[in-house]
Amino acid sequence: MISLVFPAFNPGPAVERTWESVRDFIAVRPDPWEILFVCDGCTDGTPERLEELRERAGDPRLRVVSYEKNRGKGHAVRVGLLAATGTVRVFTDVDLAYSFDDIARLADELQRGAQLAVGSRDHPDSLVQVPVRHLSYVASRRRQSRIFGSIARRLLPLTLDDTQAGLKGMTADVAERVIPNLMCDGFGFDCELLTACARYGIPVTEMPVRVRYDDTASSTGGAKTALRMLRELWRIRRHWPKSGFPAPADAAVRELQSQAA
Repeated sequence: MISLVFPAFNPGPAVERTWESVRDFIAVRPDPWEILFVCDGCTDGTPERLEELRERAGDPRLRVVSYEKNRGKGHAVRVGLLAATGTVRVFTDVDLAYSFDDIARLADELQRGAQLAVGSRDHPDSLVQVPVRHLSYVASRRRQSRIFGSIARRLLPLTLDDTQAGLKGMTADVAERVIPNLMCDGFGFDCELLTACARYGIPVTEMPVRVRYDDTASSTGGAKTALRMLRELWRIRRHWPKSGFPAPADAAVRELQSQAA
């Protein structure tokens, strides 16, 4: 079984297009997949919309996990990865910025023996598709991402150029070993995941991707968000010292397991 996790916070009616694309994808795949939509405190009717679609489809491979309080993308991903049952577990953005070809190739790489595989927009074979009207926006985003990556590599034991690409996957063993020890609920989750794997000696496989920018909506821009992400990097540095590993907080793990159930 391969599990695909979509964290979602108020995606609106657009989530139905993602649902239809996912349904069409698993219908033609020769291998078994399960799909988990994790509703991170959605208040726009997304949980109800997805439950209605799930009941209509009658396909047990399509699952919806929901909880009331919005906790952040990192928390939603952690809940989804622990709720998943696949021997390979992948997560990506609900707006499908990354193609199903990339998702399938990353899952195949994990099945061939990789322990943690990540998409990289800076890979020499990657392709970025951008409408002309969004070129300046995307260029600005990439500059911000490179600056953030440079700071992350100075503070944390990271070597990857692109830490924040929204397509990553791991084996069930890595998920169950690492995820309960993570504490980042926000966008620092990716850096903490990579830091934890570095501390555990888990190798990372970088893969080329084809990423599509359809609009300029972003929840990662702005000075306040940048400051919050920098604070998260410092928390990760303190949480994952050079020697020893943090013990998982029992209460936090119980909460994750409860939400995943």
